[in-house]
Amino acid sequence: MSYDITKIRNNFPVLHRKVYDKPLIYFDSAASSQKPVQVLMAEEKLHNDYYGNIHRGAHFMADKATEDFENIRVQVRNFINATHREEIIFTKGATESINLVAFSFCEAFLNEGDEIIVSEMEHHANIVPWQMAAIRKKARIVKLPFNDSGILEIEKLPHLITPKTKLIAVAHVSNVLGTINPVNEIISIAHQKNVPVLVDGAQAVPHLKVNIQEMDADFYVFSAHKMYGPNGVGVLYGKKSWLEQMPPYQGGGEMISEVSFEGTTFNELPYKFETGTPNITGVIAFGAAISFLNETGLTEIAGWEHSLLEYATEKLKTISSLRIYGEAAEKSGVISFNIEGIHPYDLGMLLDKMGIAARTGHLCADTVMAHFGIDGCVRISFGMYNTMEEIDIFIAALHKIILMF
Repeated sequence: MSYDITKIRNNFPVLHRKVYDKPLIYFDSAASSQKPVQVLMAEEKLHNDYYGNIHRGAHFMADKATEDFENIRVQVRNFINATHREEIIFTKGATESINLVAFSFCEAFLNEGDEIIVSEMEHHANIVPWQMAAIRKKARIVKLPFNDSGILEIEKLPHLITPKTKLIAVAHVSNVLGTINPVNEIISIAHQKNVPVLVDGAQAVPHLKVNIQEMDADFYVFSAHKMYGPNGVGVLYGKKSWLEQMPPYQGGGEMISEVSFEGTTFNELPYKFETGTPNITGVIAFGAAISFLNETGLTEIAGWEHSLLEYATEKLKTISSLRIYGEAAEKSGVISFNIEGIHPYDLGMLLDKMGIAARTGHLCADTVMAHFGIDGCVRISFGMYNTMEEIDIFIAALHKIILMF
């Protein structure tokens, strides 16, 4: 199958606009990807044709919305090859998914003096909830470090796991370093000692084919807005055996079976963890994003993005004053860097004036910045719609900025 980049880009009208009278080059898909027309049309169709509140109504509109909403749950299950539809919990994003597990799992299984292992390269969303749980339960966070090439030192993991280890939290792909972590190996090591693993897949699912049954993750989280889908929708996959033992994360409507002032019984999975009216529009539009990814082909997308990564890396390495953070052999389409003598905020601002959208700052990863002894950096990240020509324009812009300084 050939990769028709022109056809793909035509699905994203925003890519044809100008910024400061320059053609837009969007290199910030790791923060949030642009949305294709298929997703926008799905949102519009719902509101124009059959919007109704789900699971509760006794009329056509509610029934149709409920049917489509639940069909997306099955679509997500198939997309990641989960075993059961009720193992798919809809949340408002990967962050809420992690917080759900950090509260509910730790409420059930974490005790005073216990430990949670968290990798050093995590996004804040996969550190702070565990710290909050550890404070609440008087437990301890243990760091799994990475080396200066951006590779996790997993040879240390068997020695970090103790009888007090209750869970390991690790990113599938680093949002700063681009490292694709060997999560299957990490999970295998953990399971040999009966320790469950939560994998943050927010940066992986748009770019890699994920097979949950093969991976054997206990929990896996991701967000729709990084997958060419809408904001405000996330997924928590959890093994049924764990979810059934965990208490609800929040109370309210939908997550109950019966309520009285004498007590409440809770709903079955997955509804036990889906309190209140969900983002119905977003979930149904998310289905259109998944269909779009499947039709384009995840293998083809991964191949295209890898060629962009190799091309950009080769070009950037010709700039002697530039340092790339994260040089693992297995990388996703993310490059973080600094140029000597130029503050990353200045660099990001000047790139913006040239029509190039890049991310600057600590990238919600203070522990990664601390590892390299930096306050921040610049990150470019690729989506299915980026091109070699855009990289050439970006490299020319960097040379122009260096001359200015």
